[in-house]
Amino acid sequence: MPSPDQSSEIAERYAAVRDRVHTGARAAGRDPAEIRVLVATKTQDAAAVRAVVAAGATLIGENRVQELIAKAPDLEDLVPSGVEVHMIGHLQRNKVNQVLATAGTVETVDSLALARALSDRCARAGRVLDVMVQVNVSGEPSKSGVLPDDAAHLACDVAALDGVRLVGFMTIGANSRDTALVRAGFARLRRVRDDVLASGAPGTGSATELSMGMSGDLELAVAEGATIVRVGTAVFGARPT
Repeated sequence: MPSPDQSSEIAERYAAVRDRVHTGARAAGRDPAEIRVLVATKTQDAAAVRAVVAAGATLIGENRVQELIAKAPDLEDLVPSGVEVHMIGHLQRNKVNQVLATAGTVETVDSLALARALSDRCARAGRVLDVMVQVNVSGEPSKSGVLPDDAAHLACDVAALDGVRLVGFMTIGANSRDTALVRAGFARLRRVRDDVLASGAPGTGSATELSMGMSGDLELAVAEGATIVRVGTAVFGARPT
């Protein structure tokens, strides 16, 4: 387990993130209760995850399938107690079964082929998995996700599949110090979401989530309508290099 000092520091940092969300929401004329904080637990051990849950976190996310699976035995009691686990990293089709054993939501659906793989597994298991379409709003080749112009079409195709429920959209903001550019990307995702909701296409009515904004740009995302912000370093400190 983390030392009492480490647990206290995690709790203080988590509270500071919540304060940032609250302040950003109020500045944007929004209700802070509309925005959830997802704690990204990449490279953190199970003890650190438990520390942030003890501090009040109810939503955690893993970037890597191998970490998700490795931590699962030590964290299996958290889900029944109300903690949600999301997959927030790139997912390959050959690892779908591993993710489905632990995650309740996959935020990184970026192709119809992946959506169909998830749909097939879930339909056979008699379950419904919440999914989001990942959109590359910046166009940066280092980032996964469908391009904005193709996102609505993919979302409607995903929403029509059995075994999955389209709940929204996810993006990673532009890697830029130009705040106007970063914010414009978040606004673009909001417009994609709004267009899909307005389409009335089957299965799209629940696609309300906008998972966008991280430790360095969450206020910009909140201003543009984020319903989930994903933070890691703001809670745990800088990751080892």
